[in-house]
Amino acid sequence: MAEHMTVEEVKKHVRVYVMVFAALAVLTVVTVAVSYLDFTILPALFIALIIALVKGGLVAGYFMHLISEKKVIAWVLIITMVFLICMFILFVSALSDQENVSMLYEGIGRLYVA
Repeated sequence: MAEHMTVEEVKKHVRVYVMVFAALAVLTVVTVAVSYLDFTILPALFIALIIALVKGGLVAGYFMHLISEKKVIAWVLIITMVFLICMFILFVSALSDQENVSMLYEGIGRLYVA
């Protein structure tokens, strides 16, 4: 059966949702304003990702009710970071192998030309 809330509790929850909505609206305006600034690609990407991270955190935390799931979210983030680091290691090792192979082909090409 649904839990009955007092009028004050409902007002408190509505106030939180309105504040999150206002924060998302302000961050959307900031996103548009930053897009008009003359940044190179790296700072622009960094700023855009920071704003998106904050907005995504607000949506997931409050509208998806994940703010009270701290332990589960922490484990999911830890596992995600471990997989991300493993993927970076694989990509970097594959790239270094690719560079060694291309140097080998360049050396073999010189042997045939000479």
